[in-house]
Order: sequence, then C-alpha cells, then structure tokens
Amino acid sequence: MSASPGDGKLDLKQASKHVKESENVAEKFSAMTVTKNSEMGIGDIAGVPAAFTPVAGHKPVKKQIQFADDKQEFSRFPTKTGRRSLSRSISQSSTDSQGSAASYTDSSDDETSPRDKTQVNSKGNSDFCVKSIKQAEFGRREIEIAEQDMSSLISLRKRAQGEKPLAGAKIVGCTHITAQTAVLIETLVALGAQCRWTACNIYSTQNEVAAALSEAGVAVFAWKGESEDDFWWCIDRCVNMEGWQPNMILDDGGDLTHWVYKKYPNVFKKIRGIVEESVTGVHRQLYQLSKAGKLCVPAMNVNDSVTKQKFDNLYCCRESILDGLKRTTDVMFGGKQVVICGYGEVGKGCCAALKALGSIVCVTEIDPICALQACMDGFRVVKLNEVIRQVDVVITCTGNKNVVTREQLDRMKNGCIVCNMGHSNTEIDVASLRTPELTWERVRSQVDHVIWPDGKRVVLLAEGRLLNLSCSTVPTFVLSITATTQALALIELYNAPEGRYKQDVYLLPKKMDEYVASLHLPTFDAHLTELSDEQAKYLGLNKNGPFKPNYYR
Repeated sequence: MSASPGDGKLDLKQASKHVKESENVAEKFSAMTVTKNSEMGIGDIAGVPAAFTPVAGHKPVKKQIQFADDKQEFSRFPTKTGRRSLSRSISQSSTDSQGSAASYTDSSDDETSPRDKTQVNSKGNSDFCVKSIKQAEFGRREIEIAEQDMSSLISLRKRAQGEKPLAGAKIVGCTHITAQTAVLIETLVALGAQCRWTACNIYSTQNEVAAALSEAGVAVFAWKGESEDDFWWCIDRCVNMEGWQPNMILDDGGDLTHWVYKKYPNVFKKIRGIVEESVTGVHRQLYQLSKAGKLCVPAMNVNDSVTKQKFDNLYCCRESILDGLKRTTDVMFGGKQVVICGYGEVGKGCCAALKALGSIVCVTEIDPICALQACMDGFRVVKLNEVIRQVDVVITCTGNKNVVTREQLDRMKNGCIVCNMGHSNTEIDVASLRTPELTWERVRSQVDHVIWPDGKRVVLLAEGRLLNLSCSTVPTFVLSITATTQALALIELYNAPEGRYKQDVYLLPKKMDEYVASLHLPTFDAHLTELSDEQAKYLGLNKNGPFKPNYYR
C-alpha cells in the first residue's frame, strides 16, 4: 500500500527502532517454558455381586493364529543409535515437565535386546525381562497418575485386600502393559494373587511401566518393539516357570490361551478360569474351543459385557483414534475422505470422532443391522473397492483378517493413510507389502512410508497393529471400567463353588454391568432416580435392578 499525497513522510530511523524492539521481545518470549502439576484422589465402593449366566453358542470365526514358526521380524527399521524419535513417546505423560520427559523417550541409546541382558531389581530379583529396570521411577509416576482416575479400582483394592479373595490365585496375564493395566495388576496382587505378565501387542508396552512393575516384584516379560519371536518367548517365560503353575488366565486377544492350550495341555486342564476381553480372543479361541468340545475350563467373555462394549470400545476409541492419527501424521482431517471398515462399537466411535473434525466419512459393513445404523447416523455404506482410489484414510475396526488386501493397497492413491483400530494385526495384509519391489522407509516412530516402483507412497501406521495403544495413549477413566469388570470376573471365577460354572463361555449378567457402571457415577456427581414400589411393580422389576434383561447388549 502506497502513501497518499497528504500522508506524512515515512521515518526510516523510527521504523528500524521498532523492528529492533520487536526482536528483543521475541527473544524474551522464546525463552519461556511452562510446566504442569496434578493432584490425586480416590473414592469408595460397596460389595461385589456374583452370579453369571452361560451364553448360547456363537458362530465361530475361522482361526487365525500365527505360530512362533511363522515369526516375522518387526524391528526392520530401527531408529539410529542416539537419535531421538521424531514423535513424542507414547508413554510420556502429559503432566511431566520437558526435562523429565526427555529422560525416557522411545529411542534408546541401548540397542541391546532385553533378552541378552541380565537385570536385577533393588530387591535382588531377576525374574523379569524389560527394556531397562532403571526406568522404574518414571513408571511409578505414570502409575500414580493413572490411579487418580481409577478410584473405583483403588477402592476395591483397599476394601478387599484384608479379605484377600484371590489368595492362592496364580494369574498369568497377556494384556497391553500400560499405566492403567498396571493399576489392575497391582490390585490383583493386593487381593492376594501371584501374577506373571506379558504384552498382547509388540508396540503397546510402556517400558517404564513394565520396569516399575518388575521393581515391585511382578514378573513382567515385555518391552516395546519386540519381534514376533520375542513375543512368543515372553509368553512362554510367563507360563513355563519351574515350581510355579498358573491356575487363572487373563487374556486380551487369545494368544496366551492358545499357547497354553497347544504347548502345555496339562497346565490348561488345571486352569480354574479364563477371562478374555477382546472380540478376537472370544471368537478366535473360546467359542471355537467350546464348539469343538475342547474347552475344559469355564471362561468369562468380558468383551461382550455392556460396560466393555458401550464404554471402552465406543468412548475410548472415539477419543484415542484422533490422538493416534494426530501424533503420527500431523494431518488436518477437515475435508478428508475417510473409509472406516466396520460399524461396531469401535467403528462407531471412530466415525463420530472423524465426522466431528469435518471429515467425509463412509463405512463398510457385512452386518445389515450395523449397516442400517450407519445409514441412520448419516454415513454412506459402500464396498471398499468402490472408493479405494479416492479416499485419503482407511481405518479397519473389524477383528477379522485381510480386510484390506494387497490388491486394494496397490490401487490406493499417493499419500493414503492406512491404520488398524481392531485388536489383531491381520486386518491389513502387511505381509504382502514385504516384497523386493516395494521400499519401506521409516519416517518416524511407528510410521512407515511404503513406496511403490512408480514413486507412490502409502503411509502405514504401527505396521498394521492397534493404532491407539501403539501410537498414543487412551483415556484412563474408561479403562477403569473395563479393569474393574476384569477384576470382579477373576474374583468370581476363582471363588465360585464347584459346579456353578461348567466348561463353557459365560457372559456377565446385567446386574454386574450395572454395578460396575454405578461405581463410576460419583465422578460426574450423577444421582440416580429410584423407582417407587408401585413403579417397580408396574414394570415387573426389582427396585435395585437389574433394569435390563441378560440378553441386552
């Protein structure tokens, strides 16, 4: 813009002075830092109900289990020694200062495999295998932060630890090892159980949390970035311990159950109960074994409980999908075309989150009921092949295999982002991408560019494994609901009198679901309305519930 004839002359000396003053102010502001602090608090809960109902047979899903012989190396693209990861460590707490966070990032100067190390905790115990026991102090801090938002589980621990309802229980667990699951594990120990633990996902382990558990005396065999051979080795070390035989299983995905059933059949027959929390483990293992008449122990299907489906699967994924995508891609999702494969509770959460950001979302489905729900929620239901050339993002949420095939990956446009929100790493055919004609380029932690000969790049997140727990964090409060359900299911199966449960798969009754939900209402200062005697009689209900039939999901 030029000055008009009536304007005063521009004073160049004065302008230069203003520029220098601005530069000085900028220097002052660039030196400023901000830190955060948080407080903790817990509540209290009532007693624990106990009757469960067997579920009718389910149609099995074809078994897809990778044996140790079919192992596949996942550490093909390690970051350079001494170089910090481009992305923020998934285990870094948002409440830590910059100084402490820098002390434990994803990248490590020590590239030695934990299997080749001899580590000892402060008590002289070496029955564990983690990345570095020196990270225990940071892990303890993470666990304490998680406890703040898991007050119901902490209260259960305080109330029942005097009774020790799990005294004599020897629990072997295979779950994600995070600060939240650490609160569950330490609750089980406080209730009298002995625990040995491993990870159900090679990328979801928070190394400092695994170290903190090991320092506390829990035998943990897990670290972030395991190879598939490491994965099965860790499971075997948990199960195969001289002088120690598990009598309870807590599983997430069915791999532990499969390993014990196949490799240690005599141990499997002596298990008193199995608790499984994923759709993959329930259908790939429990219902298949039950249908074949080979399930010789009672099992609890936590995955299909209302508190798991409606809260963990829906609300947890609704928030964590965005966290994982933003941390790994730095992409703006407004206006992006996204296809989400599966409209179960996980898919519903993902769709809602991306729609809220302004993405153009469509859905693929095999179930006409879920497909109709997607239509009524405003989403277009398509076949993946119809839109594969146009979409910017593909997210799988099915628990099935080969949902995204090599042929479809070949047809994707340049820069398409592909990731998985289901438990299993079989949803995206990643194995077909490990061929000589394709180049893999690690651009940051958990982010690979798969490059075609013509230069096209597909952005693959977490090598097709669970995005939110591999690349971000998940809401602690929601996981408190699932963890409380798992703890109560273990207590019930372990203490049930002989004959209450047969060799079958059981669902939690709605009374239990409602009880777990009620424990978490005080967080929101929520107050339930009570039925009058006349109203309860009119509806044919007990005033105290359950308010839904057992078949309600």
